[in-house]
Amino acid sequence: MKPGPIAWRIGATLLAPLLPLHLARRARRGKEIAARLGERRGQGAARPPGRLFWWHAASVGETGSMLPVLGAMAARDPALHFLVTTGTVTSAELLAQRLPAALAPRVAHRFVPLDVPAWTARFLRDWRPDAGAFVESELWPNLLAEAQRRAVPLALVNARMSARSAARWRRAPGLARQTLGAFQTVLARSEEDAARLRGLGLPQVLCWGDVKTAAAPLPADPAALEALRTAIGDRPVFLAASTHPGEEALALAAHRALAPEVPGLLTILVPRHPERGAPVAAEAGDLPTARRGAGELPGPGTAIYVADTLGELGLFYRLARVALVGGSLVPHGGQNPLEPARLGCPILVGPHTRNFAEAMERLLAAGGALRLPDAAALAPAIRDVLSDPGRARAIAEAAAAVAEGRADLPERLAEALLGLLPPPDPPAETPAEGRRTGFLTNEV
Repeated sequence: MKPGPIAWRIGATLLAPLLPLHLARRARRGKEIAARLGERRGQGAARPPGRLFWWHAASVGETGSMLPVLGAMAARDPALHFLVTTGTVTSAELLAQRLPAALAPRVAHRFVPLDVPAWTARFLRDWRPDAGAFVESELWPNLLAEAQRRAVPLALVNARMSARSAARWRRAPGLARQTLGAFQTVLARSEEDAARLRGLGLPQVLCWGDVKTAAAPLPADPAALEALRTAIGDRPVFLAASTHPGEEALALAAHRALAPEVPGLLTILVPRHPERGAPVAAEAGDLPTARRGAGELPGPGTAIYVADTLGELGLFYRLARVALVGGSLVPHGGQNPLEPARLGCPILVGPHTRNFAEAMERLLAAGGALRLPDAAALAPAIRDVLSDPGRARAIAEAAAAVAEGRADLPERLAEALLGLLPPPDPPAETPAEGRRTGFLTNEV
């Protein structure tokens, strides 16, 4: 073993006695579920019979993107079971919300063990997955080394490697080679990501496109949608979706600037992390505000509606006449612009969209989104779209055409991933009529 992997292994082992304190602190902050902390130590296995495919998706975005592929795999192999590991409470909740009821009995969720050798070994020993796939970029060296030691075939799906991450991995080439070498199949989300992965020593990297471009439209509960439509009526709605700290203040400033000239304007703020709902509402100051997390609907006098719940963004893209995709007015890198594209909502983005660079290039080239150079351009852009229904419709139609471009990708990925699995066990032999089984031979 190279020095890099050895150092990581030793360091994780030495830290292990302190990690329960870290987990307990996270549980007090709502970042972990106290009753399930054992899963972070590799405990709680309940392996079903038959073949088991393991998916690891770090957080909400990765969990949502893998669900269409998981569904396609399940349809092709009705006997296959799935283990899904995630690293956040919100991703576990999202999985529970969006997993079809007919598929739920075949899917087990566990929180991924922390990258301590003894804990990852326990996890893989007890679950014994037949194959697996990691989504995007969460690469845990000890977990992957243990999977490689146990000869678990793995794929890296929708692989993402930023320039900054690639530079960090190059500083530990031995650790990079061992970690990335655990994957038999690597499918990058873009040619840029593929080039960076090849530069780290992975010669066989394919690029079939970003699986997030092939996701189904975000769901919306019909009753909740109707209640909101009734509450809002025909008011013009501006949505700031999946916002990060600093963006809510910019959206509120745009609302204040536009309210005198856009009668009845309702601004909906959907923070990327719902637990920020109360402080986001406080930022609105004297503007009349309601919070969905408190069970409130927007009333006739509500100016700001804070939608601080999980998994309901599909409601608000369906209600908005124009939406800012969050994470793009601050240097976060942007959230998924194809979510509003699938739901006919005109899209605004700021200058920071590196997380979805390829999708943004296609949207902008097709006229399916408006790029804002800075926050000062937000209010004028909202005004322009709200005042010109024909332009809004053209933007939405162009975006929808881009979003439909890779509908076959989940099926292609499902076929590739099923190829990692061993053949199913042959059915038990049925004794021929009159043949005595081992049990019956003891008869007198």
